[in-house]
Amino acid sequence: MPAGTEEQRRKAFATYVMPEIEVLLRVARTLVPRPADAEDLVQDTLVRAFRAIDSFDGRHPRAWLLTIMRNAQINRTRRRRPELLDDPDGTLERMRDAEHDHGSPEAVVVGRLFEGIVMDALDVLPGRFRRVVELVDIDGLSYAEAAEVVGVPVGTVMSRLHRARARIRDRLTAAGLAPRGGPG
Repeated sequence: MPAGTEEQRRKAFATYVMPEIEVLLRVARTLVPRPADAEDLVQDTLVRAFRAIDSFDGRHPRAWLLTIMRNAQINRTRRRRPELLDDPDGTLERMRDAEHDHGSPEAVVVGRLFEGIVMDALDVLPGRFRRVVELVDIDGLSYAEAAEVVGVPVGTVMSRLHRARARIRDRLTAAGLAPRGGPG
């Protein structure tokens, strides 16, 4: 690495990444159930950002960092999937322990059914709709932040989000898990 390059990387990191740590932590807490896992995800994001800071153009640091975080979370989830095959009972027990809903067996079943239908509905959404749902409803970004990430006007984000939510609601209604009159 040429002289001064390391110092430039540190300065760019301090300028573009450090001010976004609180936002990263807030979003990470919506992605993973345990605070320690959220902190690990943020740390992983920061390491990846530092490694890639030379390729960052300085525009839209929050969007850049959230993309890194999302990809890091996807990779972390993929790495954990084989655990279910190796030890299904232990994995399911840990999943149950992590759940916050300790309601009746019926509530647990309906909750899992509801979640499964929502996830299926999300999976079949066209990418442009799914992306705004993930950014706004899952990651907790504002419409303006999501618009910045996706690179479209705020009104487009709102429209896509409305259409995506309607499609998810239709799937829930068809499964008997939503009122038939439409939204509240």
